[in-house]
Amino acid sequence: MTQVGKDTLETRSTLTVDGKDYAYYSLAKAAEHVGDVSRLPFSLKVLLENMLRFEDDGFTVGREHVRAIADWLKNPATGQEIQYRPARVLLQDFTGVPCVVDLAAMRDAIAKLGGDTAKINPQVPVNLVIDHSVMVDEFGHPKAFEQNVAFEYARNAERYDFLKWGSKSFRNFSAVPPGTGICHQVNLEHIARGVWSSEDESGQMVAYPDTCVGTDSHTTMVNGLGVLGWGVGGIEAEAAMLGQPISMLIPEVVGFRLDGKLAEGVTATDLVLTCTQMLRAAGVVGRFVEFYGPGVSTLTLADRATIANMAPEYGATCGFFGIDGKTLDYMRLTGRSDETIALVEAYSREQGMWFEPDNEPVFTRTIELDIGAVVPSLAGPKRPQDKVILPEVDDLFNSELEEHYDKSEPERVEVEGKDHDIGDGDVVIAAITSCTNTSNPDVMVAAGLVAKKANERGMKPKPWVKTSLAPGSQVVTDYLEKAGLQEHLDAIGFDLVGYGCTTCIGNSGPLAPPISEAINGNDIVAASVLSGNRNFEGRVSPDVRANFLASPPLVVAYALKGTVTEDMIDTPIGQDREGNDVFLKDIWPSNDEIAEIRSGAIDRAMFEARYADVYKGDEHWQAIDVTGSDTYQWRPGSTYVANPPYFEDMSMTPAPVTDIVEAKPLAILGDSVTTDHISPAGSIKEDSPAGKYLLENQVAKADFNSYGSRRGNHEVMMRGTFANIRIRNEMVPGVEGGYTAFEGEQMPIYDAAMKHKANGTPLVVIAGKEYGTGSSRDWAAKGTILLGVRAVIVESFERIHRSNLVGMGVLPLQFQDGDTRETLGLTGDDSFSIRGLADLKPGQDVEVEVTRANGESFSFSAKCRIDTANEMEYYRNGGILHYVLRKLAA
Repeated sequence: MTQVGKDTLETRSTLTVDGKDYAYYSLAKAAEHVGDVSRLPFSLKVLLENMLRFEDDGFTVGREHVRAIADWLKNPATGQEIQYRPARVLLQDFTGVPCVVDLAAMRDAIAKLGGDTAKINPQVPVNLVIDHSVMVDEFGHPKAFEQNVAFEYARNAERYDFLKWGSKSFRNFSAVPPGTGICHQVNLEHIARGVWSSEDESGQMVAYPDTCVGTDSHTTMVNGLGVLGWGVGGIEAEAAMLGQPISMLIPEVVGFRLDGKLAEGVTATDLVLTCTQMLRAAGVVGRFVEFYGPGVSTLTLADRATIANMAPEYGATCGFFGIDGKTLDYMRLTGRSDETIALVEAYSREQGMWFEPDNEPVFTRTIELDIGAVVPSLAGPKRPQDKVILPEVDDLFNSELEEHYDKSEPERVEVEGKDHDIGDGDVVIAAITSCTNTSNPDVMVAAGLVAKKANERGMKPKPWVKTSLAPGSQVVTDYLEKAGLQEHLDAIGFDLVGYGCTTCIGNSGPLAPPISEAINGNDIVAASVLSGNRNFEGRVSPDVRANFLASPPLVVAYALKGTVTEDMIDTPIGQDREGNDVFLKDIWPSNDEIAEIRSGAIDRAMFEARYADVYKGDEHWQAIDVTGSDTYQWRPGSTYVANPPYFEDMSMTPAPVTDIVEAKPLAILGDSVTTDHISPAGSIKEDSPAGKYLLENQVAKADFNSYGSRRGNHEVMMRGTFANIRIRNEMVPGVEGGYTAFEGEQMPIYDAAMKHKANGTPLVVIAGKEYGTGSSRDWAAKGTILLGVRAVIVESFERIHRSNLVGMGVLPLQFQDGDTRETLGLTGDDSFSIRGLADLKPGQDVEVEVTRANGESFSFSAKCRIDTANEMEYYRNGGILHYVLRKLAA
């Protein structure tokens, strides 16, 4: 049942589609009160409709909020706060497990407060897709998929029991079992509707734009289908599930005009890497980006989804595409009902949300790109926005080798027990992975054709390359097999390893021990090439320091070539069975070849069959025997799922916010500190605090699994906070990894935090620009508060992490007036005091007093990055979950 507001503007109207009546909230009728809104960007029309539907005479949404969006046309940077309610929530298992843990803990807590446990239930549809747990243990043989699935269930049995309990215990909560696909691809191909409809309290069907938020930053992918969606932290998603609005500022909307069409041999991956570089350089953090212009019409729906997927990489909240005929064609292909498709078209046209190539909305500012000028490209070796054109990859790597690793030329060493050596720049991982590209049939077919042409010449990958194919949905396997391409991918090592994120999120699995030992024993700078969206340091593999994003066909080509130190165009990528040189152009497919195979290999029946019973799962999932219950029976000693401490000793009245006095820095960090740095998702080192904790709890090293898989246990996760192997804390110069200084002694950050906690000393974190970039990882904020950090002071925040910090009761502050940690000379010996917090206001200037070790002191001004009144309420309550819990208990 959908909530609706009071509609004091009387915009509720009736839309009849194929004889069926739907209520809807008319933008045209709103215009009678607030003026013409026809030239609003489509994404803002979606927000405007949301305000109309939930308008309740000012309790949460008033006429002034409707007018503020309409007035955006006159001032496209209003900054007005609004309360936004998405239609649904999307989760994946790494971030979904802690969400379900928190909901279970909230049921316990509300019972203690005398409230009704039934109030802790999702109020909107929630879909959790289990996609983040499969690892590439086995590869390059026909049994790889089957064996990886078996490993996955063995490692994650307790987590999967818990998630299945959640699906049986919470209303409006569905779990898509492991081995189905990646959440964003499943969302695009099956869950999303374009226009949602549900009954209101009067029993009438109400039609409204399909919108969602998700606990994965790449939720933005569904914007390619005209569905407004973006990533939020798990704690913010939990509040949305429980019926709370998302507090946000009306965003600036940057228009990205596309002209022309892709040239021969150029892929959607090349296009998105170009867009990512341009938009990151333009500065679109916290803004909506909306694509328009005649070039949009030349892109397939999958191309649009590829571009929308990488909005987190270019820093935008979303990358939105309007609905048009290609949207409807895609919905028809992927098995949506005729009724749904008819409603999407009728509603979009009626509301002025139908895309035409000559549409010219008003934008905050615009950027333009001639798609025809895009050339084959990669991005790397450390950031997705660092595009490098294909002919210059070798030059870039070789210069990086000299500049950052002090090597004048690549070095090679013997691999013990093997008949080959290995050297700097050798590609040790080549992975076709990630929803970004496996959702796009053109690039997947292209990869299959490169494999076919290479296999027909008798070519094989280099022996040091770990190859893998992990599609984002089972339909990919169907069309690759129907086209006769999977057998060629298998022949050159790209056997199916699983349906899930795998290498893109660091689940690349171990390299062969001799190769790993050769790399680590000789300081070899190995490379990976993957078709994913993230390539941050330490993410893909602890053995690999240079990571390049590329299209799937280029992933296959680099597996054959085996190195990034040589030119990919002018030098051969290998030899055929007769010993003749084979160049990239010899095996690269034409656009016509790709189109012909795609059109003959993909049909609606594939999608209908694969998604007919998507929640049933395989025999492993069906064998999990759990029953639903009102509260969860926590298992003592569990190292996977534990009752978190957030609600201990909680009362109905929040305690007053106290000043931060003489806090010590836990870490002083540089620019572009990612949520991977703050809360890694990869392997757990045996000698780390988390590793020691697991050993103390009788978990063998072989069963450590990953940080991501243990997000349901706060003891593991707080020990893993700031534990990334590549993080650099300036308090311990020249040291890589999660270390800091405590009273002159170097030690793990967790150990130091516990010593400060025992002394009653509050903590702060200091950093540079783009703090918290990357995944929407709520544990980066949860771990921060559990370590005792009260405030984070940086030059700039990435959107989701700033919101997560507020949601956990951590104060985000931003340097002003050109101040930085460097200009102020901040060190680990300084103490920091921040006063007046009981009367703090959103966005106000805050004085930070710094006391040196010699007793001298000075102050600097920082901006409070609690941006809205709602966020301030969360902060004063100790976090968003405490706020919601008190509200529901009352």
